[in-house]
Amino acid sequence: MSARPTRRAVMAGSAAAAAVGLTGCLQNPNAGGGGGGLDGYVDNGSVDGDKKVTILGAFSGQEQTAFRESLKPFTDKTGIAVEYTGDTDFTTVVKQKVNSGDAPDIALFPQPGSLFELVAQGSIQPIDTYLDYDALNASLIPGFLESARYKGRVFGAPMRMACKSLIWYPRPAYEAGGYSDAPATMQELSGIADQIKGTGITPWTDGWGAEQATGWVGTDWIEEFMLRVHGPEVYDDWVYHRMPFNDPKVVEVFDILGDLLKTDGNVLGGPTTILNTPFADAPLVMFDDPPKALLHRQGNFVTGFFPDEVQKNLDAEVGVFAMPPWEGGFEGQPILGGGDLAALLNGNDPDSIALMTFLTSPDFGAEWAQAGGWLSPHKTFDASHYPDDLTRKIAEIATDAKVFRYDGSDLMPKAVGSGTFWTGMVEWLQGSKSSQQVCDDIEAGWPK
Repeated sequence: MSARPTRRAVMAGSAAAAAVGLTGCLQNPNAGGGGGGLDGYVDNGSVDGDKKVTILGAFSGQEQTAFRESLKPFTDKTGIAVEYTGDTDFTTVVKQKVNSGDAPDIALFPQPGSLFELVAQGSIQPIDTYLDYDALNASLIPGFLESARYKGRVFGAPMRMACKSLIWYPRPAYEAGGYSDAPATMQELSGIADQIKGTGITPWTDGWGAEQATGWVGTDWIEEFMLRVHGPEVYDDWVYHRMPFNDPKVVEVFDILGDLLKTDGNVLGGPTTILNTPFADAPLVMFDDPPKALLHRQGNFVTGFFPDEVQKNLDAEVGVFAMPPWEGGFEGQPILGGGDLAALLNGNDPDSIALMTFLTSPDFGAEWAQAGGWLSPHKTFDASHYPDDLTRKIAEIATDAKVFRYDGSDLMPKAVGSGTFWTGMVEWLQGSKSSQQVCDDIEAGWPK
């Protein structure tokens, strides 16, 4: 892992004060009155400078507890009380609150789409009016801020990261087979899979079952290959529909993925089993004795579904490496992921600005990291706060990436990203439609 100088010792006690100071020295490039994030300062109607900040987010339960613990250093230093409300129906609730005049001071968006909807109606403050954009961009994993860019300006900053481009394996069995844990390309990984297959073990396990959301795992696969085969610029053109969904480059990626998932003996049970296996159950067969498969692609959250005895000893039982680049494609390691984007809905409030500065800094999240299940989007976060070597390895994979891109289906219109793209993947894997037919159908249904 590359060196990450710890800033907590230096910055503790100064971050909040510096954040408040920003309000006096940083000019709004679009200041012109009229209220609204594109023309002036957003005002949600709450009292400014009252030492209280309200936050609305999507996480609850243990995550909510860990988040609140991570806010204590800020509150202890500044005296600013933070009132967090978690709602699993965040996307609906945040719009209702904004439209009824009851907007929170800060909202934590799990997907950029709902952020952009509120940006379009002038309810979000651009981050360049209250944060040091250049310093923030330099600290973050490259490309992360692009996920919150709307018509040239950025309106949110990440406070949590999800890393999806991960290949998991059962450490004892994989190491006993002598297989590489650092394949340089997807083609080399395919060769490893062939070696595994030669021993009589199916190399891959996969599951797309998710009730009404069945197919979302397939969209991640396509996004991974779009990044690797064609690179981030083409990926962006595809996601934002600057190129049609049925462009030959997209069809090519479907066919490449088909070689991996549909070739006999590559994936346990083949396409039918993939579609009928809940995504949370897919990795479990790696921990059977003997394992039924040795490779699984999924995000960092998947460890929560591993057997209890495996979770108790992750470092010894589980290995992980980055899904490698495509030979002849994008040069460098891309990472697909997601995250929660913090956005300011009360642009004149120094307390909210102070909290936004803390939330989006490398100094936030130590307590949450120690509790597990949280990754910082900052390259400079002190990785010693993570609870195990496996999590530190995942953080290293993300921070060493050449480029980060947000989950494409989360950036596409809802009718596509969680609609025709999901159902199209199911039809494609079933074999009822070809790569070209599925891409044509999705393009035809793209909202005008």
